[in-house]
Amino acid sequence: MVRDIRRRIRRKYSSEEKITIVLEGLRGEESISAICRREGIAPNLYYRWSKDFLEAGKKRLMGDTLREANSSEVSSLREENDQLKGLVAELALKNRRLKKSLNGVDSGSDVI
Repeated sequence: MVRDIRRRIRRKYSSEEKITIVLEGLRGEESISAICRREGIAPNLYYRWSKDFLEAGKKRLMGDTLREANSSEVSSLREENDQLKGLVAELALKNRRLKKSLNGVDSGSDVI
């Protein structure tokens, strides 16, 4: 029963909150156990966040992460997106016209 209650009130931490907590621990001004007590987390959770944080930084420094799109790529993708939206709009309009013309033929053939 206690487990069910804890599951229901389990707090979800945002990425910013996790980073703040990990950085506090890395500063060393306060013990990890004190930080964990204050934040209401288990020490093993803190160490998992810390490991993930450091691994992500290590990968970034080694260049393993994908590079972000530069501004020229973004602008060309936006232009392509606008062109595609125009094509979709044209096709939708043609589709609607064809449906209306078919409905006009069908309604005329119903009257005998």
